Amino acid sequence: MPSTRARVRRSLPGIAIEGMPFIGAGLGLTALTALFSRKAATLPLALTAFTSYFFRDPDRECPADSSILYAAADGHVTMIDEVDEPRFIGGKATRIVTFLSVFDVHINRTPCAGTVQYRDYVQGEFRAAWDGEADIVNERAYIGLETEHGPVLISQIAGLVARRIVTWPVVGEELGAGERFGLIKFGSRTDILVPSGSINVFVKKGQAIKGGLTQIGAWL
Repeated sequence: MPSTRARVRRSLPGIAIEGMPFIGAGLGLTALTALFSRKAATLPLALTAFTSYFFRDPDRECPADSSILYAAADGHVTMIDEVDEPRFIGGKATRIVTFLSVFDVHINRTPCAGTVQYRDYVQGEFRAAWDGEADIVNERAYIGLETEHGPVLISQIAGLVARRIVTWPVVGEELGAGERFGLIKFGSRTDILVPSGSINVFVKKGQAIKGGLTQIGAWL
């Protein structure tokens, strides 16, 4: 069964709780501005509406096929390659990179069921998420899952606009496939890494995907 940790992170239907301070501040500023000018209040109201849109958290049915690896985020696949991964995979890894624009749902979801065995957070720069060195110089968080098929590492990478990475699960927590595990505020990148030769990749560079819904590969 999926844990309840990520499920209780929402205070309103369809809105991530992390967005509440921004939305509340926007509504307060809109109300204050409206006291002086209703016309001028349209700007903070529009910004508040966009903030609510950014922090949207749609319900999605968690997938049940344990042979499939699912997307960890909404966005577009920008890279599929082979890299050395010493942190958790411990060797050559297949990496699938997803770029999230400010218009994508920013809730991250687990690509498969597993137990959290690794957590780390690295402070760094805030280059554009599509920068070739973003995965080694930008601020980022790692979560490693031990699964029935082997290790899976997920990397949440801050971007040019993103300044806050949120990762909820703790080491030892069991997560179901497609379960919410965090988000990155205002534009970002999410990488999935698995041992080389362990999956048959389904997606292609440039393809639009949705977290917890799009099948990005099948375990071999």
